[in-house]
Amino acid sequence: MNKYESIVIINPNLENEAIQALVKKFSDLINNDGTVVSVEEMGKKKLAYEIKKHTEGHYILLKFEANPNSITELERIYRITDDVIKFIVVRDGE
Repeated sequence: MNKYESIVIINPNLENEAIQALVKKFSDLINNDGTVVSVEEMGKKKLAYEIKKHTEGHYILLKFEANPNSITELERIYRITDDVIKFIVVRDGE
C-alpha cells in the first residue's frame, strides 16, 4: 500500500452537516481498500480563480494509505459528486 494525500474543495454554500457527510463518504470509501491516517478540515478559503462560479471553497485534506488501483475509483466518486468543486490526489513521497 502506498501513502497518498488528497485535497478536496467543496461547495462553500453547504451546511456543516452536509460537509461532514461528504467527509464520511470519502473516508468510508478509502477505508474499504486502505486506511485513512488523518482528516484535516481547513475551513473556507478564497480561491485563486473562479471555479464553477465559486470564489471560495471549503478545503479538506485527507492523508491515507491505499492500493494504487483504488485511486481511480476514489477519483471517479470525486468527479460525480456535485458538491466537489475541485480535487487532487497525489502520492506522498516521504
